[in-house]
Amino acid sequence: MVRPGLPKLIATDLDGTLVRSDNTVSAYTHEVLDRMRTAGIPMVGATGRGPRLTELTRNDIRAADFLVMANGGRVVDQSDPDGPLVLRDEWLSGAVLAELLTELEAAVGPLTVMVESSDEPNAPLWGDYHASWPYPDLFEARSRAECLSGNVIKAFARTADHHTDELLTAAQRIIPPHAASLTQAGLGFIEICPPGVDKATGLRVVAERLGVDPAEVLVFGDQPNDLPMFSWAGWARVAVANAHPAVHAAADEATLRNDDDGVAVYLDRLLTR
Repeated sequence: MVRPGLPKLIATDLDGTLVRSDNTVSAYTHEVLDRMRTAGIPMVGATGRGPRLTELTRNDIRAADFLVMANGGRVVDQSDPDGPLVLRDEWLSGAVLAELLTELEAAVGPLTVMVESSDEPNAPLWGDYHASWPYPDLFEARSRAECLSGNVIKAFARTADHHTDELLTAAQRIIPPHAASLTQAGLGFIEICPPGVDKATGLRVVAERLGVDPAEVLVFGDQPNDLPMFSWAGWARVAVANAHPAVHAAADEATLRNDDDGVAVYLDRLLTR
């Protein structure tokens, strides 16, 4: 039974929100999340990370009952007694992606493109290497034709001539929502996902499974890929202090930076008030 005055579901972004800049999660944060679960509130890790990083994600949010990954394209119920159960699994056609990239390049110029083409553990991204990509150990150079030869979980794109937010705005003018979902997660690339895929639609799968109304959901985030769940959730939308300006504008409240355990501090106060 959920205690009065508390949300019935909590979802948090990971990188930049729950996870600190040194790629760790504090013992204090894990302890607070465990106490939230003990209070009867299911936890969701809602991340842009693809399913190839499931084990890393589970380690970063060990209290999670559900994982919403790939910006909502993969949803996993970890509470099922028979083992993890995939509730949603969306992919984008490589042929469709090729057309979208051609249209986008015609408008903004040459793109550096990477694709997430496998959900195997620690599978590399394929595509064009760029020195700004923070995870070069999980990358494999491949031609555009090879990258688009099959379906993909999502794609990453950047151009030297546009800031990420500017490129996202341009892409949203060119690519209609029925063709793909577009966002960015603070990595210097826009992300091209299957149509209808975002963190809100992923969380909706979880909420419907649990019988929870969006008005009873608390969410935390830091980047534009968190904005759909900020629009969807109603109990509270909380930005960490280091969040993108658009996330602060959409938030009801702010907490401390990710490096100061802002999510845990907020939840600790919620439990003890």
